[in-house]
Amino acid sequence: MSLTEKLHIGFITMEYPHSSTGNSGGLGTSIKHLTRALSDEGYKVSVFIVNQDENAEIDDSGITLYKIKHKTFRAFNWLLYRIYANKRINLICKNKGVDILEAPDWTGLTAFMKFKIPVVIRFHGSDTYFCHLEKRPQKWKNRFLESNALKMADAYIAPTEFAATETQKLFKINKKEIRTIHYGLSLNDFINNNPSSFTPNTILYIGTIIRKKGVLDLAQIFNLVVEANPEVKLILVGADSGDVQTGTNSTYSLFEALLTPKALSNVSYLGKVPYTEVKNCIKNAQVCVFPSFAETLGMVTIESMAMQKAVVNTSIGWAQSLIDNGENGYLIHPTHHKEYAERINSLLNDIPKCISIGKAARLKVDSAFNMKIQVKKNIQFYKELIGL
Repeated sequence: MSLTEKLHIGFITMEYPHSSTGNSGGLGTSIKHLTRALSDEGYKVSVFIVNQDENAEIDDSGITLYKIKHKTFRAFNWLLYRIYANKRINLICKNKGVDILEAPDWTGLTAFMKFKIPVVIRFHGSDTYFCHLEKRPQKWKNRFLESNALKMADAYIAPTEFAATETQKLFKINKKEIRTIHYGLSLNDFINNNPSSFTPNTILYIGTIIRKKGVLDLAQIFNLVVEANPEVKLILVGADSGDVQTGTNSTYSLFEALLTPKALSNVSYLGKVPYTEVKNCIKNAQVCVFPSFAETLGMVTIESMAMQKAVVNTSIGWAQSLIDNGENGYLIHPTHHKEYAERINSLLNDIPKCISIGKAARLKVDSAFNMKIQVKKNIQFYKELIGL
């Protein structure tokens, strides 16, 4: 490759936002933000999406998506499917001239895969990392696969110093091989031309309905909010999930059971909505809340800040990179229910404060998470790895 020739960058993932590839969460969303920015910079981008309903090639506005069909084997499916996907990805990389690959750490997607080009693992959040933060037992297979995938990688990218440090300790990685590069956001896609227009007394939560995101603590927080403000409404957006502690198949049912009758009557659960509609939900909210116990960074927090919303976030580790407490949002531990509720109510009762915090939040995103800046950091790192 000549110095003037553009890289061809490949991404291996289990999710990606597209109408033909199934549901996608924050991991897929952050990949799409980056791939779109790379494409806009003139780089070739291919995305390999595993566990799909067919093998197919799709043009997504200049980004090539390769669906890798799901296959089930009688035994050792976790290994044999990886070998199958590995062969298909290698063949496409060879034929299309892919120069470098990136994959997430979650459940060791690239474990036992071998490539002839450099592989970067980005710390979207491994199962090992989340189990560590939540202080819950981990399945040995997930730890085994994640360890192998990380061992086989050539380099690593972390979205925050907290994620870098914790993952480095958990997997005993050489810290010098980890580069911290924040997730980026294409700010032109998150414009709120009228930040003073919203539905008063409306709180918004976006994310999977799951214990680790703090939704059970949010129920107790909302009970206190409603006591002081009977008119307040809470809207939840996101897919329901099973609960590992109780074995129930619906964390939302546990959330409901914690609510007072009055609080329950003031809750609207929209379920999973199309990504294009999420921005409207953010625009309509007065305050956004994310009381999570386990993230690597939290894209919905950044998106809400970009839409000039006052955010009350968690105070744990990674959140220190997102918000300067009291300046462009608020950081409160999810278990401090009274303090969390009081902060929410203080914002609901002070619209000018909401607007000023939201304006500062947008400036923070522009300076720290602007994709135009972050994409260049990613490109430079890719070039270093292939010796350019």
